[in-house]
Amino acid sequence: MTLIYDKVTVIGMGLIGTSIALSIRRGGLAGQVICSDCSTNVAKAVSRLNITNQFEADPAIATKDADLVIMAVPVGAVGKLAEQIIPHMKSGAVLTDTGSTKISVLRDVSPHLREDIYWLPSHPLAGTEHSGPSAGFESLFDGRYWIVLPLDCEEVVVSKFETFVTGLGSVTERMQADYHDKVLALTSHLPHLIAYTIVGTAVDLETQLKNDVIRFSASGFRDFTRIASSDPVMWRDVFLNNDAAVLEMLQRFSEDLSYLQRAIRWQEGDKLEEIFTRTREIRRSIIDAGQD
Repeated sequence: MTLIYDKVTVIGMGLIGTSIALSIRRGGLAGQVICSDCSTNVAKAVSRLNITNQFEADPAIATKDADLVIMAVPVGAVGKLAEQIIPHMKSGAVLTDTGSTKISVLRDVSPHLREDIYWLPSHPLAGTEHSGPSAGFESLFDGRYWIVLPLDCEEVVVSKFETFVTGLGSVTERMQADYHDKVLALTSHLPHLIAYTIVGTAVDLETQLKNDVIRFSASGFRDFTRIASSDPVMWRDVFLNNDAAVLEMLQRFSEDLSYLQRAIRWQEGDKLEEIFTRTREIRRSIIDAGQD
């Protein structure tokens, strides 16, 4: 049990926000955990989980006197939320987020910042296809990377936050915003876009074929449907706010897909085998890194 902050406020009690609160309780990382969400149904669900010292529907009230404020909301909502809560944050407090895009978050939060608070954007590379407070669990971040953008924060502030994140079970990594968005465009955003597209193609098939696709789903298609069942609001905001990086990676993917199409059309088995062998090594590298 290691106390890092006296009071932590988590705003947005979905999968990520609830898992953070649960992980804080598990590690004894804060003296108080204040949770906030505007949804009445979420408030009831959070109360049943027994993870908060106080629940506030108004995030501005929840933010008062907090040492660390975590905005665990879709990236499209971060700017408006920051505008609402920053005037109520105490001097010296740390503000972070959990968003999957960083350039847009910097753009939307920056106009509302104060000189006497520390703005430390971050992003946990963890999640499932489930959403809502009931989907949260305390081990969600165990062994997963948590990206931190130090910006111009003092080293002591960054290091303290990284100690907190490590206490949640994560491994910290520092990055710049533009590099983060390019990496995530390929490792997370593009796979989700492909999954949504493939499942959408199945939906558009004629009735009998669609029914049989669902009935005889192989593991590959089942994996795509799992990914494509993720929170639609969150992913809408991701694609709208990381459009440049996603479109760049999508263009590269389209070129590689065309190469595969030609190899299949011309029965070039050597090229197919070469690609499949090379990509299999990537999977082995992911397993070796403990990120499977």
